[in-house]
Amino acid sequence: MATAADLAWLIPVLPLVGATVVGLGLVSFSRTVSRLRRPAALLLTSTLGASTVMSLATLWEQMAGAPSHERLFDWANAGTFHLQMGYCVDPLTAVMLVVVCGIALLVMIYSHGYMAHDQGYVRFFTYLALFSSSMLGLVVSPNLLEIYVFWELVGMCSYLLVGFWYERTGAAHAAQKAFVVNRVGDFGLLLGILGLFWASGQLDFQGVATGVEAAVANGDLSRSVAVLLCLLVFMGPMAKSAQFPLHVWLPDAMEGPTPISALIHAATMVAAGVFLVARLEPLYSLFPQVRLTIACIAALTCVLGASIALTQTDLKKGLAYSTVSQLGYMMLAMGCGATTAGLFHLVTHACFKAMLFLGSGSVIHAMEAVVGHEPVLAQDMRLMGGLRRKMPITASTFFIGCLAISGIPPLAGFWSKDEILGQALGTSQVLWAVGWLTAGLTAFYMFRLYFLTFEGSFRGHDAAMQARLLVAAGHGDRDQDHHHHEPGPLRESAWSMTLPLLVLAVPSLCIGLLGVPWNSRFAALLDPHEAIVLMEEFSWSHFLPLAGASVAVALVGIALATVAYGLGWVELGPGVARRLPGLNAFLTNRWYLDAINERLFVQGSRRLARQVLEVDAKVVDGAVNLTGLLALGSGESLKYLETGRAQFYALVVFGGVVGIVVFLGLQ
Repeated sequence: MATAADLAWLIPVLPLVGATVVGLGLVSFSRTVSRLRRPAALLLTSTLGASTVMSLATLWEQMAGAPSHERLFDWANAGTFHLQMGYCVDPLTAVMLVVVCGIALLVMIYSHGYMAHDQGYVRFFTYLALFSSSMLGLVVSPNLLEIYVFWELVGMCSYLLVGFWYERTGAAHAAQKAFVVNRVGDFGLLLGILGLFWASGQLDFQGVATGVEAAVANGDLSRSVAVLLCLLVFMGPMAKSAQFPLHVWLPDAMEGPTPISALIHAATMVAAGVFLVARLEPLYSLFPQVRLTIACIAALTCVLGASIALTQTDLKKGLAYSTVSQLGYMMLAMGCGATTAGLFHLVTHACFKAMLFLGSGSVIHAMEAVVGHEPVLAQDMRLMGGLRRKMPITASTFFIGCLAISGIPPLAGFWSKDEILGQALGTSQVLWAVGWLTAGLTAFYMFRLYFLTFEGSFRGHDAAMQARLLVAAGHGDRDQDHHHHEPGPLRESAWSMTLPLLVLAVPSLCIGLLGVPWNSRFAALLDPHEAIVLMEEFSWSHFLPLAGASVAVALVGIALATVAYGLGWVELGPGVARRLPGLNAFLTNRWYLDAINERLFVQGSRRLARQVLEVDAKVVDGAVNLTGLLALGSGESLKYLETGRAQFYALVVFGGVVGIVVFLGLQ
């Protein structure tokens, strides 16, 4: 009888088949298939639902103690060279399969309500299924080459999803930016994979680590080159998981539909980089300098994302920078050698951040009924407020997400984040201090988002504010048309949008209990030896001060946000901007990183292109044109010698003979 692991290859194949069927229908019979909204959505949701059931069965087998399973076949052979493809199932694969399938299924259900009136409804579901299949293929990949194939497929699907509303200039530019920035990271990843294969002769994760270790020990590979190859491979996760300085694409990617933010920016694509670093842990553990580099980049990313989130007024971009910061936490754990803690935070973060993004989508969907479909207005928190009374389910689940991400016990975020901070302290006090400070900033900006959105009085009918926001966004020409919009009622979202919020609230509340440090069942699943070590080394005298410090700084952040934005006793927004204009400009302009990229890379590449064009026009084209002119001139001159008269030709021959005789005589 076939086990769930034997059939795990079907998990990425099922949504791929659904996406292929509907996609071919869209290409061949666009109008007909576009009208079959419910049947297409039902087909694609059913295939993903079947994959979810199989993923849960696979996880259950692994929890019951089933051994790791790998099935390979020869994809290419040349002499002694064998390139194998296939799939593997182990505890890490099983956990990631459940996370990806679960979040993707809930996003599909949510999208039925969120995208109900969109003309590209069927196309959107097709893209979702194709993206889910690509991500699931990446998770089950047994080697670096197969991961790279699905890595690029995930990047292609993210380009399609971020730019789904391609008729909007912002969405088109955001998709291009995400594509280009990720290509930078992927170029480094490809060079690193090729270099590691050259050094080790292997592509599977353990084989690469063993081969590189042997090559360094035998002197066939210098240690510095091995470190360089590891860092080149890390460039891929830097881009996918939005680490400094390749994080700049993620906030702009909020131009896509909100369900996409919940899927690829909370639980799947951005987690792919963390997943790959975890897979390469046997290799990275050989080089402490690589780990230290990862940890330093991650710590900087934590602070960067949290600090920029402090000044954001766009609800989705505030959550986007929060995601950047939390991804920094995950990479910080990887850099400190706490792979299990980083993966646990990946799982918990997927639950509460997906819920927060879907909650923001519910808010935006409701705001569009009041202010219209202009994203500048529907997503700006300065036009929100008081939504808790109209949207109690969305507000309650959003509040739970804020508590979870702030690290308040016993919610999920506390256990995973506290474990990372504990491991960071064992590595470096500076790294722990950065993580601890970021925890306080996280609590502050998340409750700032909550209070501005759900508490106080509703500000959506302020026509003057709407006009100012449109003008500030460069949409002043649309101001006149905007006022023709008739405001509708502000109400709670449909069941298809609130049900996923309620489902995700459950793991956000209690999934963290699977990773309590004195009996971590999550660690026992991924690494039983590490779980035993954690239990033996656990000490209440060590745990309580660290946990107390992280909770204390989170409570300070919450209290400060409550005083400033909940009760309005202190004016922190405009007041701080007036007192510290330089700092406010620095954070508002996102550390000027986009301006630097614009100056160095965008304008720099344009200047280089213009110079190359000038060289091409003046030198290359000039040389070609000169050759043509010489041929034309010589032809024009020689044509007068072609008279057609035999006497003239005889005279020329006679003159030539005389000339040769005279030349020879002079010699």
